[in-house]
Amino acid sequence: MSEQSAPALKEIFNHARLRDIAAQTAAVHPGFDSARFLAATAEGLDALSLMARLRRVSVCLHDGLPSDLAPALAILRRLAPRLDNRFVTLVLPEYVAMYGLEDFDLSMEALRFFTPFGSAEFAVRPFLRQDLARGLALMERWSRDDNEHVRRLASEGSRPRLPWSFRLEALRADPSPVKAILDNLRADPSLYVRKSVANHLNDITKDHPDWVMDLLEGWELHHPPTAWIARHALRSLIKQGDRRALGLIGAGQAAQVSLEDMRVSPADIRLGDKVTVAFRLRSTSPLPQRLVIDYAIHYVKKSGGTSAKVFKLKTLTLAPLASVEISRSQAIRDFTTRVHYAGKHAVEVFINGECLARGAFSLV
Repeated sequence: MSEQSAPALKEIFNHARLRDIAAQTAAVHPGFDSARFLAATAEGLDALSLMARLRRVSVCLHDGLPSDLAPALAILRRLAPRLDNRFVTLVLPEYVAMYGLEDFDLSMEALRFFTPFGSAEFAVRPFLRQDLARGLALMERWSRDDNEHVRRLASEGSRPRLPWSFRLEALRADPSPVKAILDNLRADPSLYVRKSVANHLNDITKDHPDWVMDLLEGWELHHPPTAWIARHALRSLIKQGDRRALGLIGAGQAAQVSLEDMRVSPADIRLGDKVTVAFRLRSTSPLPQRLVIDYAIHYVKKSGGTSAKVFKLKTLTLAPLASVEISRSQAIRDFTTRVHYAGKHAVEVFINGECLARGAFSLV
């Protein structure tokens, strides 16, 4: 996870929360020295980021629990249901990642237990880095578990590019070891799990797009949950206009449409204003068409050049010779990941990967 967190977010671990963790731990382990825990966790708290606070809680729990892993984990299992915030429960799998690497079986079973209370996707990764084959063999069994949280952990924890965690370089180089996990989850009834599978596959498309598309071609894409995974897994390739990816979701053919009355308004905006892209699509085909509609904004950079970002607009089936009005409004404001600069911003509309219209607005 990122060490940079908004002040409000890091206050998840404020003084009141630390007192509650101490009280709940003492309730399940009467020998716990709450005063020592609070003194250690509170020292210099204001200067610590969210993740630094989380890790300190795990360290200070370790200082107050039995030194042997098994009895310590038994206490933490009793503690887990008493913590009233899903993010706070991350201190428990973090404890396992920090102190359990020498006992694979005990630690991985603890992560399986803790993950329904919050998530263990970050904590499982040091075990995969240490012994990938052994870890994935166990996670393949997890992918067939009755609990959706455990099934999600099998997919999310093994993502090659999991945000806020280190990359699993072996899986970036060769994703084939996770195929069994993904196959098991390809029609999962839980949206929570399907989102993870789609994100996992989207990760892989950054390095091995054909591997992902080969895999999806072997799945039952007529099945709605599987089709949902495929659409979201291929989102990056679809934004790039990849013809094979578009074909997998039924939009591989060039659109037989006319794009009319393209409008980008207002022509001049200030930072914080909204810009609206609107147009009419008219079918020129005697058959229904599956259409994937995206738009790109070419953002002006500090250097004066531009950098395009593609946004999803709509996916629809257009009836023969029918027409549809399309519009989307978007606020132009600064984010931590994007700073805007004055100048002319080109706008392009893509239908099934092909640019069919262009417009522009100026940021003044």
